[in-house]
Amino acid sequence: MANSDLDPQALAKTMAIEAAQDPSYVGDFVTSRDEDGVTDFRFVSLMPGYEGWQWSVTMFHDEELDTWTVDESTMVPTQQALLPPKWVPWKDRLEPSDLSVTDAIGTEPDDERLEPGVTKSEEQADEHEGDSTQDVEEAVEAFDLSRRRVLSELGRAQTAKRWYEGPHGPKSLSTKTADGHVCSTCGFFLQLQGDLNTMFGVCANRWSPDDGRVVSLDHGCGEHSQIEPPEPSRLWVQTKPALDDLHIDIIAQNPREERGDVELMERLAEDEVQEAAQADVDMQKSDEEAVAQDEANLNATAEAVVLGQAEQRESEQVEAQQQLDIVLQEAQDAADRAAAEAQQAVALAEQIEAQAHSDQPDEQPQKVASEQAQHDNLTDNGEQGNQEAEQAEPQIENNGEPAEQGSEQAAQDAEPTEQAEPAEQEDAEPTQTDAEQTVEPDAEHSIDDAVQNQQTAPTQDAESAETEPSQA
Repeated sequence: MANSDLDPQALAKTMAIEAAQDPSYVGDFVTSRDEDGVTDFRFVSLMPGYEGWQWSVTMFHDEELDTWTVDESTMVPTQQALLPPKWVPWKDRLEPSDLSVTDAIGTEPDDERLEPGVTKSEEQADEHEGDSTQDVEEAVEAFDLSRRRVLSELGRAQTAKRWYEGPHGPKSLSTKTADGHVCSTCGFFLQLQGDLNTMFGVCANRWSPDDGRVVSLDHGCGEHSQIEPPEPSRLWVQTKPALDDLHIDIIAQNPREERGDVELMERLAEDEVQEAAQADVDMQKSDEEAVAQDEANLNATAEAVVLGQAEQRESEQVEAQQQLDIVLQEAQDAADRAAAEAQQAVALAEQIEAQAHSDQPDEQPQKVASEQAQHDNLTDNGEQGNQEAEQAEPQIENNGEPAEQGSEQAAQDAEPTEQAEPAEQEDAEPTQTDAEQTVEPDAEHSIDDAVQNQQTAPTQDAESAETEPSQA
């Protein structure tokens, strides 16, 4: 924190009281020491159990701004303080007697007791062979055979058996816990001379329980030279640093040095960026307007095509309706003419019949009754033909041209009726039959034409419907 209004000594004491959390634990000012702009203020510690200690508050002095910033506050001991003995690492405090056969402390890579061994490439063969007398003397000196008595072969065998089966052989507990680290590969292993060097040696590791003892080559312990020391555990858990977000240090910044040429270049660069951005916006806007105009033109063209097709279909429907009305009117006129001719034929038949009765009074009543039945049948057939013609009119409305053809056919069928008058005058009965045959074909032709027109109309409508989309 920075503050230029207070006395630095008073500010330091305030921070010491804040660290002690009790004003009675902070005593009088002792001294201050300045070094590289950092001042260390000392105050007497009155906290119980810390006699001879002092409160230390370090503060930084900014001479340009004339402000003081608190760095840290803590308690430090003096020469009169009661301190614990100097801390000794656990590895240095450990004694060989503190280890058991199953303990393992490992060997440091830079242990002073070890040095690199001789590799095969460094071995040198003896190029010169001496005579037999010299070889014997060297063997006696090497194996110390100058003594009066030495071990015999039996004595060496018994010794080897006793050592191999003892606590320093391969069957010991330390060998089972050594995890394959045997003495033959250890740097602390010293070989013996003579015949026993092929099976035994001496351990030279002071941390091993076998130190100074004869061990077999396949013996093992937890202090092999290749075993790395375990990673030491932490004495305490280091907490994460706490951030002080309650106090804000306000630092005044120096005014910016203004340079006209630099500011001009910055403004020009900003203007170029803005112009490029505006050009991109204008180009994008023009593209959008062109796309919108194309869409509007396409929509207008489609609407015009659809409207023209609708008007064309409407005009075709009006024209078809007019043609249908004309055809219906012609059919109605033809039906009226046929009915009138039928009535004339009936009246003529009745007249001929009456004249025949007057000329032949002696004819049997049975013939009269037969003629009367034929007359009634002719009348019924005429009425039935009129009803069928009326039923055919809605079917004729579906298509004008076939109905017109039906009316022309009905008119042609009705014309022979006018030519039947000479025959009717000669004989009454044939004339009545001809009238019946004339009326019935007319009605049948009208009905057949209406049915044919009804079957043809859907096909023509479908063809017209297929033609319209192709024209569009």
